[in-house]
Amino acid sequence: MMTSSSRRRATYAEIESLPEGQVGEIVDGELIVTPRPAPIHARAASRLGMKLGPPFDIGDGGPGGWWILDEPELHLGEDVLVPDLAGWKREHLPELPRQAWFELAPDWICEVLSPSTARHDRADKLGAYGRHNVSHAWLVDPIVRTLEVLRLQGKAWMVVVVFSGDQVVRAEPFDAIEIDLLLLWGEIREATDGSRP
Repeated sequence: MMTSSSRRRATYAEIESLPEGQVGEIVDGELIVTPRPAPIHARAASRLGMKLGPPFDIGDGGPGGWWILDEPELHLGEDVLVPDLAGWKREHLPELPRQAWFELAPDWICEVLSPSTARHDRADKLGAYGRHNVSHAWLVDPIVRTLEVLRLQGKAWMVVVVFSGDQVVRAEPFDAIEIDLLLLWGEIREATDGSRP
């Protein structure tokens, strides 16, 4: 049996050699390969990005001051991570990098959980994000319809709140706006007068 200190560490070349449709990440020296997200998961991530982008990335209807990106590649020390969404405060990252990855940890990440990625997202990746001082994390599960909001306290993640179902919520660090969770599940809330909002 190999110990963690004698185990061969994965390389970025291994990520580059993966077949199309596979996402490679390196966490604690181990190569983790997962499939591209299923449509229900991709849609939840896309809709969340569409909701946060205008007020926070563009400043339309909100405070601005953020970069919000889909699936950025993060090179944080020896870890290579690809969150479903990530955000950087522009005061911490005044300009986007010229290379195809980021070496500065984001201020916020979001992982959309699926049966094939949930254990990896919750255990391995949250641990890595904590080591690299990402201050906020959201875990979205479109199957059970939950949004978990976490905040880094020291080196441990604290669950701030878990929202579910059809709630309309405010969640840090984006609590300047309301988010209708039905949007993430691919539904549209009917207005009380019967018309669509």
